[in-house]
Amino acid sequence: MVKLNKIYTKTGDDGTTGLVSGPRRAKDDLRVEAYGTIDEANSAIGLARLHTSGLPELDAMLMSIQNDLFDLGADLATPDTGEPPAYEPLRIVEKQVDRVERDIDQLNAGLQPLTSFVLPGGSPAAAQLHLARTIARRAERLMVALARTDGEIVSEPARKYVNRLSDFLFVAARHANDRGHADVLWVPGKNR
Repeated sequence: MVKLNKIYTKTGDDGTTGLVSGPRRAKDDLRVEAYGTIDEANSAIGLARLHTSGLPELDAMLMSIQNDLFDLGADLATPDTGEPPAYEPLRIVEKQVDRVERDIDQLNAGLQPLTSFVLPGGSPAAAQLHLARTIARRAERLMVALARTDGEIVSEPARKYVNRLSDFLFVAARHANDRGHADVLWVPGKNR
């Protein structure tokens, strides 16, 4: 169980932050950027949930994802060094990816078929979910860059999870837009 008694430590005043496993990294380090962006996506989902109380099934899915995103943040904040750890680090697992895929399929089954690309907007919940989706895509780009960096490892389940997350947020936004009936569609060349 996590216990936080003191919120400020002053240890970050020098521009560094401590990883779960102990080492300090610069606050603009790619790993810190990645898990910070996951936290940003989680906050955007929290804002979207202010508008999903009338959609209890979707709201429950979003709550599960918010919890998973803390797991993903812990995963990213505990680098895999290739050495056996002294404790079992929290990692994203395939079961979490599978659950998100099932949720995507469940929500997508009831959606109006797409006839064009969807503009972010419609209902307040959908607009917030589209914002969360774009933040999740940025987190994914950062995680891919991190995984391509020498000496850095990002697990396959973590990469899969963040990729599925943006797909989930897209269908969730459409679900929040009256199952796609209230989507705002792109009209190519409309303003030429």
